[in-house]
Order: sequence, then C-alpha cells, then structure tokens
Amino acid sequence: MRELRLRWLLLGSLFSSIGMSFIWPLTTIYLHNRLGISLTLVGVILLFYSLANVVGSILGGRLFDRANPYYLSIGGVCLSLATLVSLIFHHGWPAFPISLIFLGFGSGWTLTMVNSLGTTIHSRDGRYIYNMLYFAQNLGIVLGTALVGFVYSISVTLLFVIAASLFVLLLAVVLLRYNAPAVVHRKVAAKHEQTATVPRHNGRIMSSFFLTLVIVWIMYEQWSSNLSVYMTGMGIPMRDYSMLWTLNAGLIVVFQMILGRLAHYFHNLYIQVYAGIAFIALSFVTLIFAKDYLHFVIAMVILTMGEATALPAIPAIVNQLTPAAIKGKYQGMSNAWASVGRAFGPLFGGLVIDFASYTSLFVTAALAILVMLGVNLVVVTKNRESVTLYK
Repeated sequence: MRELRLRWLLLGSLFSSIGMSFIWPLTTIYLHNRLGISLTLVGVILLFYSLANVVGSILGGRLFDRANPYYLSIGGVCLSLATLVSLIFHHGWPAFPISLIFLGFGSGWTLTMVNSLGTTIHSRDGRYIYNMLYFAQNLGIVLGTALVGFVYSISVTLLFVIAASLFVLLLAVVLLRYNAPAVVHRKVAAKHEQTATVPRHNGRIMSSFFLTLVIVWIMYEQWSSNLSVYMTGMGIPMRDYSMLWTLNAGLIVVFQMILGRLAHYFHNLYIQVYAGIAFIALSFVTLIFAKDYLHFVIAMVILTMGEATALPAIPAIVNQLTPAAIKGKYQGMSNAWASVGRAFGPLFGGLVIDFASYTSLFVTAALAILVMLGVNLVVVTKNRESVTLYK
C-alpha cells in the first residue's frame, strides 16, 4: 500500500511546532505580568498543562492501535484549533488557563499521532525518520520563538490569530495528505492483539529508557525554569539568558542535519543514546563551575549535543522493539514519560535550591543522569541479544 510521504509528516510537525511555540514561551509572563497571577499558581497551572499532555499522549497512543489514525489525527488538530480560536476572543482569567489544559491534551495527542504515524513509513530507516521529525519540531521552535516576542509586544490577540492560522494549515495538510492507504487502511489491532505484551527483554530495555526520559527531563527543565533566576542573580542580563535558547534551537537544527546524514553510516542506536545521555550529564558538570556567560554558552552547547543525539533515538528504538499492533501505545508512553519529567522538573529544582543550593542541584542532576546511563548500559547489555525486532 502507498505510504504517507515523510515530507508531509514533517510539514505537519513543523506547523504544529510553530503554532505551539506561539503559546508556551509566553505562558508564565502573560499569566504573571498581564493577568496578575502569582508564580505559585502559575506553577500549578503549568503542572496541569503537563499532566493533560501526559493524558493526551497515553490516550492518543492507545487509540492509534484501535482506530483509524487519519480520523484520530484530524480530531486532535481540530481540538487544538478550536481552543486557539476561542483564545482569540477569550484570553483572560480563567479562560486562558482552562484553554491551556485543552492545548496540553491536544499537543500530547498530536505529537503522539505524528510519532506513531512515523511507524507506518517503512521505506525509510526508523532512525532517519525520528531524527527528521525532531529536526522539524525544533525548526518550528526556532521560527516560533524568534517571532513570539515581537508579536506579543504588538498584540496578544494577534498572537492567537497567527497560532490558529498555523493550525488551519496543519489541518489542511492532514486532511489532504494523511489519507494515504497505509494510514487509512492500516490494520486495526484485533481484540487479542490489543492486550498483547512485548517480549520480556524488549520490555526491560524500554522500561529503562522510559525511566531515563523522566530523569533527563526533570533535570533538563532546570534550564528553562531555575537557571534564569540563577544567571540573572549573577548579573547576566535576561536577554543573554534568552539567547541561550536561540542557540539551543539553532544548534539542534544543525546537529539533526548532521545526524541525518550519519544515519546512513552508523546503525547502532544504543551508542547514540549512551553518548547523548553522557553529554547531558556533562552539561550539568560544566554548570557547577560556570561563573561567567561563556561557561553557560559552553554548557548549553554540550546540553544541545546530548539532547539532539539521545532524544530522537529513543522513539526509534521503541519502534524497533514493539509489534505493529501496539506501536501507538508505546510511542504514546514515550511522550507521556517525558511529559511527567517536564511536569515535575521545576518543583524538584525549587525544592533542592530551597533546602540546599544551586550547586547541589547541578551535582544532583549530573549524578542522577550518570546513574541512568549506567542503568541503561547494564539493562541493554543483558537483554539486547535476546530482543525481538519488529518493522
């Protein structure tokens, strides 16, 4: 059967990423500065946003295996689009935080659909597909975050108009291009297949990766939450902190292009995960000694190398380790466990800082990630020879 063309999947991912990049960067600033909400309550709202993302990821993944992915994709995009349209007219309190919860659910659902649809493409190597999806998502972040500050200074309403317009484009792509026979006529898992379990050795490896995603994202969130306070407290301007994220997004795009080319020559995805985790740990080791802006730039470059190397490889491995009938379920779990880490990251960092110090946080982060690297090495080494691989 004719497959969904990868370029249309990437274009859909790009539109979704740009659209959501018009929303999440301004959430804290808009709630606190414009709506006068306390930072504590903002933290609670963001927690519910992340938990809704978890629910959307899990539910979307399970339904992918049991229903038509084409209509599921349309439903997820329509939910996000309807929410963004409502925000154009109602973005005060409590409409904005309520809408955020729906957007969290919709974005988790849509990302899971995109990753799961990647499993239906067999004409390309799985690692190449997920590297390119990660590239498209981060290219969207580069474009979205580069424009959001400018548009926000003009009009919040215009911001939601542009975000909704991007989801109209996304809906058009889904309606016109995601109806490939391999998607529309994808074999729905039978009753007995829906309750199928992965082989024991496969499950052990995936479980270690899911736990790694939780730990890595808890620590990664320190960069987007507590590092801003730490750096500005050292006298580094907020604009310089913001530039780190521009650097991050730009480097991810560059690294993904390089990894996309190297995928033809290096086929061991596990080494890619190990290297990426090691780089992420090293970034926190660098932060322990960072006393000037240059060291923060170096730490961000190392973090980005790790992120771009490890994070796209994990869903590619999950794809290899799961049978066709339950691929959506496990792609959803991959997104969900990452969202759990993102949900609790700021709270964890705040507690460590309050009871100890920033240095303690960096040491804890480096050690925790290195421990997970060790766990992965042991689990994969013991189980890899016995795994069952799937297309």
